[in-house]
Amino acid sequence: MRYPILALLAFLPLVQGCVPLVVGGAAATTAMVANDRRTVGTMTEDENIEVRVAGRLRDRYGNDLNVSPTSYNRTVLLTGQAPDAKTRTEAETIARSVQNVRNVFNEIAVAGASSLTSRSNDSIITSKVKGRLVDSGKVNAIHIKVVTDNGIVYLMGLVNKTEADAATEVARTTSGVQKVVRAFEYIN
Repeated sequence: MRYPILALLAFLPLVQGCVPLVVGGAAATTAMVANDRRTVGTMTEDENIEVRVAGRLRDRYGNDLNVSPTSYNRTVLLTGQAPDAKTRTEAETIARSVQNVRNVFNEIAVAGASSLTSRSNDSIITSKVKGRLVDSGKVNAIHIKVVTDNGIVYLMGLVNKTEADAATEVARTTSGVQKVVRAFEYIN
């Protein structure tokens, strides 16, 4: 009976180090929410839209479709690959049918599924663009959603023209980026 207590006591100092991380993470999340131009309700709805669109696509196509939905301010960006034009169009129709979706950008390529290497490169490009947005100081990175597929960077967000131009320039001049597509919603 004594050994579990000793193990717990030995583990306790390790757990205490996690408290600042949890509190710090909560503070960072609060700051992000406070600076986002979307309401908390809209941010939650965007997450729900992504889950519903992905679920409906998975229910309809199983693993035969490599499409990722991204929602920002209830506008859905569809990226990835479909085996044919009919499937591409059907995926858009499915996304449009989800409750509270206002608009759909269908950027699905008619092609075979991208490789794991290509998807890994896309993740690296997304990270580089996000980092460079922060470093640029010309736009608040919280206002920009960055999605990369097959070297093409898609930029979403609620931005003014100056912010859109700055974010586009950062993305365009990031190594590995083949093309930049703006899917912004403009504010005054």
